[in-house]
Amino acid sequence: MSEAPHTLDFLALGDIVTDNFIKLTNESIAERFSKEHKKLCFNFGDKVPYESTTDLRAVGNSPNAAVSATRLGLNSGLVTDVGDDTNGHECVATLKRNGVDDSFVTVHEGEETNYHFVLWYEAERTILVKHQEYDYKLPDIGSPKWLYLSSLAENSYPYHEKIADYLDEHPEIHLSFQPGTFQMILGKDKLKRLYERSQLFFCNREEAKRILEIPESEKHEMIDLLQKMHELGPDIAVITDGPEGSYAYDGKNAWWQPMYPDPKPPVDRTGAGDAFSSTFTAALGLGNDIPTALQWGPINSMSVVQYVGAQRGLLSREQLLEHLANAPEDYKPKKIA
Repeated sequence: MSEAPHTLDFLALGDIVTDNFIKLTNESIAERFSKEHKKLCFNFGDKVPYESTTDLRAVGNSPNAAVSATRLGLNSGLVTDVGDDTNGHECVATLKRNGVDDSFVTVHEGEETNYHFVLWYEAERTILVKHQEYDYKLPDIGSPKWLYLSSLAENSYPYHEKIADYLDEHPEIHLSFQPGTFQMILGKDKLKRLYERSQLFFCNREEAKRILEIPESEKHEMIDLLQKMHELGPDIAVITDGPEGSYAYDGKNAWWQPMYPDPKPPVDRTGAGDAFSSTFTAALGLGNDIPTALQWGPINSMSVVQYVGAQRGLLSREQLLEHLANAPEDYKPKKIA
C-alpha cells in the first residue's frame, strides 16, 4: 500500500474482516432464545425472519485496536492481509478514513477478504467466522514503539514464529498480546516465545482458564489466575471479568478496577474487550502508569457498547478524559496484593 511514514507509536497486527450484522427480530427469537442457558436455537430447515443487515468494514481485534489508538492520539498502523476484491478495497479505504496507516497491508490477488456474519439480538451476538488462510509474510515493519498482536487464522503458526524472530531482533519494540480464538487453540506451549516476550497480555477470566488448561469447574481466585498468567512470561498480565471489573498484575503489585457505569443499557457488546485492551496499551504508550491505564480501559469499553459494532463508539483522548473527570467517586483502582 502507501509508503511507510516515520516510526509508528502503535502498530497492530492481525486479521481484518467485514462484519455483516444481521438484526434478529423479537418474532424470530421469542421461542428460540434462552437467556438462562445462553443458547440460540433454530430448527433445521427453518425460515427465520430478520429486521435488517449492516456491513461494518475494517473490523477485527487488531483493526479495532489500531482505530482506538489513533483516536487516543497515537500515530498508528495495521499489519494485515486482504483479498483483491471490493470488500478488501473498501476495508483499506475505511482504515484510511479512520487515520490508520495502511503501509503494511498486503493484498492477495485472486483471494477473498474475510467476511463474517453476526447474528445480533438485543446486546448480544453470535458470530459465524471464516478466516481466509493467506500466505502470511511479515513485512519490514521497522521499530514501532508498541506492536499489538491479536487474532490470526488457523494456518498462522509459522507466521507467529516469524513475528517472534523479528521481535528477538528488535528488543526495543514493546509487545502487547491479546490472543484470538485460534491463538488460544494453538496453546501456550506453541506460543511460548510470544508469551515470554510480551510486556502486556490481555484476556478475560474464561480465556485465562482455557489458556492455563484449568477445568471450567475448578474455582480459582483472580489473584491466582493473574500470578499463573504472569508466570508464562508477560511483564504485566491483565484479566477482565465482565461486570466484576478488571485486574492487572506486574509481578509485585495487583490492582482491581470497577467497571465504568453504563449511561444506558448496552446496544451491542462487540469490541468491548478490544477497546479495553487497546486503550490500556495506548495509556502506557502515552506515559501513564498501570492504575491510570486500568481507569482508561473501561471508559472506552462503556462507550463502544452504546453503538453497533466495535469502532463507532471509540473515544478521542479528550472525550475519555472528560468521562474520567466526571467519574463516580469510587471509580478508582484498588491495590489487592
